[in-house]
Amino acid sequence: MTTPHDAVLHLQDLGFAYPAQPPLATRWTTSIGAGITLLHGDTGSGKSTLLRIMAGTLAATGRLSIAGIRLDTAAEAYRRNVFFIDPDTDAFDKVTALECSASLRDGDTHFDAFRWQALVEGFALTPHIGKPMFMLSTGSKRKVWLAAALASSRPLTLLDEPTGGLDAASIRCLWRTLAGMSRESGRAVVVASGERVTGIPLAATIELPLQTGARHAQRQG
Repeated sequence: MTTPHDAVLHLQDLGFAYPAQPPLATRWTTSIGAGITLLHGDTGSGKSTLLRIMAGTLAATGRLSIAGIRLDTAAEAYRRNVFFIDPDTDAFDKVTALECSASLRDGDTHFDAFRWQALVEGFALTPHIGKPMFMLSTGSKRKVWLAAALASSRPLTLLDEPTGGLDAASIRCLWRTLAGMSRESGRAVVVASGERVTGIPLAATIELPLQTGARHAQRQG
């Protein structure tokens, strides 16, 4: 089991609830280590909300830290260690896919340009890379973000329903890339999905709804 000492992401006594709704988490504690962690739950179970909390873009009670950097005391440094794009964002609509990719790699000192190029080709993005993002389909926008996410060197990558809008060939490219990344040390990828993920070695699974109290991600193997 991952401990706070070898975790990429540690959440301690996490608490969150939307007004007039049951809590998503109540004093929930977990540590997420390197590899692929599946965040699994039905539609409406809180997967996207939990990713936003992990990304540091949605406030919750408790303590979150990435490699010892605490969100509550060093928010900017914490967020620099996370790659997360909300699939519903329109923040990139006015720029081209290439400009979007460049902005997403800004400050990522070990961004893997070779992997990014391979993903652009694997996702069949090459004909669209110079187009404004608002002209792209939902699936193509997601491919732009996924290519940048999977080429990132940030310690924590959060993927929200990554297969949404993707064609079969792109889904195969995604799973193949994640399978290879599962063996990388020092990097954690959390994949939120309503479907079970097969064919990828998982480091752990988090099931929603979360159980009350201090719980940990279920380790695989």
